[in-house]
Amino acid sequence: MTQLDHQVHSISPDVAGTKVFRFISFLYGIAAYLMFLVTILYAIGFIMGMVVPKSIDTGTDSSAIEAVTINLLLMALFAVQHSVMARQQFKAWWTQFVPKPVERSTYVLLASLSLLLLFWQWRPLPAIIWEVQDPDVAVTIVTLSFAGWVLVFTSTFLINHFELFGLQQVTQQLVDKQASPPRFRTPLFYKFVRHPLYLGFIIAIWAAPTMTVGHLLFASVITLYILLGIMLEERDLVALFGDEYRQYKQRVSMLIPWRRSV
Repeated sequence: MTQLDHQVHSISPDVAGTKVFRFISFLYGIAAYLMFLVTILYAIGFIMGMVVPKSIDTGTDSSAIEAVTINLLLMALFAVQHSVMARQQFKAWWTQFVPKPVERSTYVLLASLSLLLLFWQWRPLPAIIWEVQDPDVAVTIVTLSFAGWVLVFTSTFLINHFELFGLQQVTQQLVDKQASPPRFRTPLFYKFVRHPLYLGFIIAIWAAPTMTVGHLLFASVITLYILLGIMLEERDLVALFGDEYRQYKQRVSMLIPWRRSV
């Protein structure tokens, strides 16, 4: 067992092991997952400017300086929450207070709430950088953006969608089943790029027939955050899988398919 498995929770083992607590944890995990689904669906509409009441190019009018400042602060809040809570050192401390089976669900819930706050308080910067006039080309670009989102969702299921978003952990606790040790796998897309999920996000946020200053700011910051996140994530993966992951890094490119890894 790892060091995390030996953490002493603030909730006593007697309480944490009861059927009632397991069932409450299961309901909590479902609620966190549903919040994630609502958030990611809203994110698609927010970025693409479709269906949702407030998109990346609509909302409260502000001066350019105020808009950039608020938007950067909102993205920084999400980045700090999303990165810090994903690190093993934080998890080792955090699981002293939050039972380990709901740790991932709590992470997913807080990430969803920080994103919803970003959508709510985002300030538009509607000046146009580029706009595709040809309707056929515009449709092609929108289709490419949808393809990026499909790549995102598909990639989560290729690894373990329900573990990634906390449902597997609370389900295993409910039925009193021990989690299997992590295995290193490279299914389908992962044979061509190490991070197809992040590649999908990059495609989805940059494939826009109309690119405004606000959209460009969002896409640029999120792309930089993804690159930083990959560095931190790969450090954790090397620590977990050792030479197996180092060899994978040498064989497979980070984000560009079929490009030899550097």
